[in-house]
Amino acid sequence: MADVARLAGVSSQTVSRVSNGYSGVTEETRQQVLAAMKELGYRPNSAARALKRGEFRTIGVITFSLATTGNVRTLEAIATSAAHEGYAVTLLPVAVPTQDEVRGAFSRLGELAVDAVIVIMEVHLLDTATVSLPPNVQVVVADSDAGDRYSVVDTDQGGGTRAAVRHLLDLGHRTVWHLAGPQESFAAQRRTDAWRVTLTDAGCPPPPLVRGDWSAESGYQAGLRLADEADCTAVFAANDQMALGLLRALHERGRRVPEDVSVIGFDDIPEAGSFLPPLTTVHQDFAEVGRRCVEGVLRQMREDVAEPGTTLVPTRLVVRGSTASPPSHHLRRQ
Repeated sequence: MADVARLAGVSSQTVSRVSNGYSGVTEETRQQVLAAMKELGYRPNSAARALKRGEFRTIGVITFSLATTGNVRTLEAIATSAAHEGYAVTLLPVAVPTQDEVRGAFSRLGELAVDAVIVIMEVHLLDTATVSLPPNVQVVVADSDAGDRYSVVDTDQGGGTRAAVRHLLDLGHRTVWHLAGPQESFAAQRRTDAWRVTLTDAGCPPPPLVRGDWSAESGYQAGLRLADEADCTAVFAANDQMALGLLRALHERGRRVPEDVSVIGFDDIPEAGSFLPPLTTVHQDFAEVGRRCVEGVLRQMREDVAEPGTTLVPTRLVVRGSTASPPSHHLRRQ
């Protein structure tokens, strides 16, 4: 820093102000200092900064799967929002979601020096009394059912599902079949519960549940079974990948979409509009989920207080070409 100050013809304090982004330095002086830094190859020591300020400007992220679209897009949004706030992100994937793994993840993040933690917890883990996060750690959880104990940010799973099911019922379908996600998933359970309640409230009998594992292959296998159900005219798939596999299976079995069977997904992945036919789906605002996670954990850090409760990010139904009135309606119109 002293070398930079001599080359730029300023004080070491001015160099410090420029390197830390503080105000009170003219643009001309700032450019002189930056030029000197570049010439000398000077880079501020982040470890020394952390010791001086008492913060590392880093947010740890624990996630239990990078295989699902929701988790990856939430992680991307968290990283983008953190960078906008001047924070880096340290990622720690955990292969097996158990109490010991959670403790170990927090321990490792402590060694990596982070200021707070965001947990992308898609499985039913924090919902049980046997699992708890370490005390005195500022935490925000994405996609969980632990709002009475932690600060949780989640998509409005129930609202999105209700909109999807009602859309199909409004088109004239007598009921809606459901291709659900894995049983251990919190989001899948929320969508299944909302599907069942929406049908029941409308006086429509819920058909037998069909379950997949989020993958297109599981959607394909489920679709082969559903194609043999003569009274299946509408299917709500719990995510877009399973809907993709379902579309293929229906096509192979000669069931036209949407003329014979309507299909709705959930997520609105970038490719959803390019499916054949283009997929009607529930749009999740992953960017907003990530932004609110970062906003929440930074607020906890600055105010040094936990904020239990759940924040729901709204969804919206995107209607495309994969949904239409059931075959009986077509016949009546003819």
